[in-house]
Amino acid sequence: MSSYVEKALVQGEQVLYLGRISLWSLFPQLFFGALLTPIVIGLFILVPALIKYRSTELAVTSKRVIAKFGFVSRHTIELNVAKIESVQVEQGVLGRMFDFGSIIVAGGGNPFAPVPGIANPLGFRRAFLEAQEQSLARKV
Repeated sequence: MSSYVEKALVQGEQVLYLGRISLWSLFPQLFFGALLTPIVIGLFILVPALIKYRSTELAVTSKRVIAKFGFVSRHTIELNVAKIESVQVEQGVLGRMFDFGSIIVAGGGNPFAPVPGIANPLGFRRAFLEAQEQSLARKV
């Protein structure tokens, strides 16, 4: 089964960076879900966390930033690299220790597009900045 990102690519567009949700950002749900699994309540905590992990796709392409959330219903954010004005990274203490955080993409007509719990958010931001530089270089 191909991913949403692969299906969404247009001609000449290349994936530069694939991001993912950090398991550390889901640690409380995974811990309490596993702890409470023997009394079945844990499955109601554990399964949604695993679905969130498996169904979230993040990518920086040569033309766009793509984020897809959801398993049954789908929510996507697709922003043109040239139209994005800023990418903010938010990390708490645990996020800094375990290398996860949230990125907030802002730009042209879309005030904020948050992507929470991403692994290696600084790597995602770096890939975006490189894609944006390449996009600007092609226009010149």
